[in-house]
Amino acid sequence: MSANTVIHRIVRPAVRAVAPTGITPNAITTARLVTGVAAALAFAWDAGFWQDVGAAIFLLSMLLDRADGELARSTGQTSAAGHRYDLFSDCFSNIIAFIGIGIGQMVHLGATGPILGVVAGVAIGAIFYLLHVMRIGTLRGYDLAPGITIDPDDLLALVPVLIWIGATIPMLWAAAIITPGAAIYLALAGTRHARAGS
Repeated sequence: MSANTVIHRIVRPAVRAVAPTGITPNAITTARLVTGVAAALAFAWDAGFWQDVGAAIFLLSMLLDRADGELARSTGQTSAAGHRYDLFSDCFSNIIAFIGIGIGQMVHLGATGPILGVVAGVAIGAIFYLLHVMRIGTLRGYDLAPGITIDPDDLLALVPVLIWIGATIPMLWAAAIITPGAAIYLALAGTRHARAGS
């Protein structure tokens, strides 16, 4: 995973300002987790105003996700335990966000909304597990243009945008179809790799 994506650059000035205060990377990770839970609760509350609020909180949570690692690297506070806490916070926040979106969309989709949210959320959890626990495959940054790098998980920044433009339902369906497909692809790729190595 790249440490110099567009989102890293966005948070870097704020991280530089915070670094001398003694705030720890784990404190920022905790703020990421708290805002992730708050976003999910807002998403679940309704399909209107609170879903829009949840989108704003989710975007803040994503920025905090980048800020904790940026602070750890810039202040020499990286640790295996901090990295694990960061991964847990990221995974949990993303899983419950989609479950919350699905619950909030019950007004339009009935029971299908939570089902789609759970499918997308569980698949996100499976991808995290395959990438970070089983170490099947890697997430690498992609250079869109000189100086513009994104990681695949940066695409989650589209979630708030799609909610704000009224594309929540198509996004939820797409996440429930594409994300499990990606998880299955990673699992199969890992199985093939393991067989080739044995």
